[in-house]
Amino acid sequence: MQTADHNPDVTAPRRPLGSSYRKVFSASVISNLGDGVSMIAYPWLASAITRNPILVALVMVAQRLPWLVFTLPAGVITDRVDRRRAMVLMDACRCLLTAFVALAVLSQQSTLPAPDELDSVVHTRPLLYAAVLLATLLLGTAEVLRDNSAQTILPAIVEPDQLERANGQMWSVEGVANTFVGPPLGSILIAAAFALPFFVDAASFFVAAALVATIPGSFRATRPEGQEPAHWRVELKEGVRWLWSHDLLRPMAIILGLMNAASMVSLATFVLFAQEVLGVGPVLFSVVTMGGAVGGVVGGALASRMSKRFGSGTCLAMVLGTSAAQGLAMAVNSWWPIAFLLFTLGTLVGILWNVITVSLRQTIIPEHLLGRVNSVYRFFAWGMMPIGAAIGGVVVFVVDAFASRSMALRATWLVNGLIYAGLFVVGRSKLTTEKIEAARAAALPAEPAAT
Repeated sequence: MQTADHNPDVTAPRRPLGSSYRKVFSASVISNLGDGVSMIAYPWLASAITRNPILVALVMVAQRLPWLVFTLPAGVITDRVDRRRAMVLMDACRCLLTAFVALAVLSQQSTLPAPDELDSVVHTRPLLYAAVLLATLLLGTAEVLRDNSAQTILPAIVEPDQLERANGQMWSVEGVANTFVGPPLGSILIAAAFALPFFVDAASFFVAAALVATIPGSFRATRPEGQEPAHWRVELKEGVRWLWSHDLLRPMAIILGLMNAASMVSLATFVLFAQEVLGVGPVLFSVVTMGGAVGGVVGGALASRMSKRFGSGTCLAMVLGTSAAQGLAMAVNSWWPIAFLLFTLGTLVGILWNVITVSLRQTIIPEHLLGRVNSVYRFFAWGMMPIGAAIGGVVVFVVDAFASRSMALRATWLVNGLIYAGLFVVGRSKLTTEKIEAARAAALPAEPAAT
């Protein structure tokens, strides 16, 4: 049965998404504003503590490592607890951890170099670096459970035929907060005081937790009648088996994992690329990343329509091909306005991928398995990020030994583009519109027989 949201010929007025969605939406936007601030603050802080590309990349590895080691247990937890309470608790933890980083930076603020005087950094500050690394690891762990809970709570507060619209709106406005408003604000705050953006980020997590806490109702997963929770290992294996036996989600998860690894190869040391190849300071760095906001707004607004117009499989192939071109173009680019445009394009297609695939998972995975299967999917998809980040740091370190520093930093984008090019070839046959629509149709309730 085809739902109204997937039928372009249906002209019925759109139903409101509801107050619970608005609270989740607002909490996500506010926390993403804080994330946008930290998008400038963390890499700039890391580059003020050390100029070693391995150590700079290691901060990104620590941030993403929990997606490799904690994602699967988080799925079991998500299917056993109230997902709203898990979101509140994890945002509260992130608030406290970010406040700890803010205080650690504040304690050494008087001796840190100005944001535009990083050439003076010669030695690594081991204590501050260790504090940032530990906090980043714990923040990433909290993010895993919080984000898995947020994705699995959405089908409980909006109807199935509203999921693409709800996800599109959320991804679009999150992009504005994360990459349009947050980074410029972060550059202003870090210029005023190195610790200030971290205090702002902590406050954003506090407000997000407070908003989600006001959502009424219980959001525990509903199990089939008579089924009691089994041992967590048994439940985890059930989620792994379900995903691995699915002919569409299995290759989609693996492809996304390699996509994210490719992205992290270049993003792990992007702050150094921006400083040394593009020649930008914190303000222009934030402007470059603002390109992602433009792409996010356009992608979030157009994703559902593009999916209907061209087909979901064609759109996913478009994402892979465009991302390959973006990486190769960035490898030869030295001008920040071009980087801005390439970030705009990259984020636009990234949002398109997210809206299509997240809405698909929320539709076809059984509700009582959604947390576990979603976490297994993200284990493949996000677990590759720390590996990609580590590879990025090693690429710069190795190439820098026999070529120029500029060439070493460009090499990460070349690797990025080549991986995406290979994925385009594979994904074009594995992720077709026919397979996606067949999976969606199989999961929808059967249409009542005519009488």
